[in-house]
Amino acid sequence: MPMHVGGLQLFEKPEGAGRSYGREMYESMRDVEEIAPLFLKRPHRSISTAGQLTWVEDEQFDIDHHVRHSALPKPGRIRELLDLSSRLHSTRLAWERPLWEAHVIEGLRDGRVALYTKVHHSLVDGISAMRLVQSTLSPDPDLRDMPPPWDARTRRGRTKAPREQTELSEIPTMALRSALGITAEAAGLPGALIKTISKGVRNETSSLSLYAPRTIFNEKITGSRRFAAQDWPIERLQAIGQATGTTLNDIVLAMCGGAVRRYLLELGALPDTPLVAMVPIGLKAKESHIASTEGGNAVGSVMCQLGTDLEDPIDRLMVIHTAMQDGKEALSTMTPLQIMAMSALGQAPAIAAPMLRMSGLVRPPYNLIISNVPGPRETQYWNGAKLVGHYPLSIPINGMALNITCISYDGNLGFGLIGCRRTVPHLQRLLTYLDGELVALEKAAGV
Repeated sequence: MPMHVGGLQLFEKPEGAGRSYGREMYESMRDVEEIAPLFLKRPHRSISTAGQLTWVEDEQFDIDHHVRHSALPKPGRIRELLDLSSRLHSTRLAWERPLWEAHVIEGLRDGRVALYTKVHHSLVDGISAMRLVQSTLSPDPDLRDMPPPWDARTRRGRTKAPREQTELSEIPTMALRSALGITAEAAGLPGALIKTISKGVRNETSSLSLYAPRTIFNEKITGSRRFAAQDWPIERLQAIGQATGTTLNDIVLAMCGGAVRRYLLELGALPDTPLVAMVPIGLKAKESHIASTEGGNAVGSVMCQLGTDLEDPIDRLMVIHTAMQDGKEALSTMTPLQIMAMSALGQAPAIAAPMLRMSGLVRPPYNLIISNVPGPRETQYWNGAKLVGHYPLSIPINGMALNITCISYDGNLGFGLIGCRRTVPHLQRLLTYLDGELVALEKAAGV
């Protein structure tokens, strides 16, 4: 269960760039003078940390291990690129080194150059990773000398005071102090817990799901991955939202719900009760900004029924719209600490079942993960190379073999589907079903 998030970016070469541009791009990303502190951290555990994992700086950092140059076999189609990305995403990150990699990939027959990156989720969440990428891009096609995300120059010029260094011997004491410091806020947890469990028992949207059916997605997974990606114009989704009074995120969930319904029907594996998706929700913009500059995560979650038991696409959309409204209203009454505690409660069955070797014996807390990350609205460039596609690769886990993540960029919404190659057969067919579901929603909404 490799726990890293990834991204695949497609760039058009700058005007006048030669055949060696891919090599030049790789060398400019490799040959940096100073690495940003976030990209020097590696995990460490010893007696001095009381057996807990903490971060230390890698004193033997080797940039050649982290920034790599690859080429696709002929004929250099998107199919070969997605296959290579699948294989790269299957490989674990080495714990004795900082937990990130970047691969400059050339050999596409249309001349474009790709960049595949992956970072362990303990360093950044999806929103933080998106902001790291944005910090190194520009809407100016003529701007040059732009550093990659791991260059220390991308972190300079910030007004926030630097964090003090922590001695390893202080960690146990700091943990106790932190626990005591949140006592007042934690006093409200029992009430929030009761409310969450009550909504779960009534099969209503909350951070806890008790009614997710067992599906083929909810089995033990292997380490191998299959990745599929495609994008659609955001204006098509917005037109449906305007006609139905729903949000862009509701349309994304409805597309996914309908696509999964068609996929499971084809395999003769659609359950009678609706599938449940875990939908990550950002806590606060300010906290997400802190996470993006210092690393870390600021995410809660809502368990959303996808209406896969309903044939009509508009009926599914309205079920999803109501579920997400209820979930967001519930989160709005909680503090960030309470949201994260409730979300952790909802995640506990997904984590505990594989650890106790009970996968397949107990009902899953949810069936798949669907998330939507906002990206740049304008066309972006990196040293004159135009970014023409951005697709996320997220994390399947034991009992949750399929993950769908979307990123908006320059008027398009890029879907990245990642799953276990063995547990989710013919995953790429879901792209066809997503397109078919968007068309069905447009027809039903009259747009």
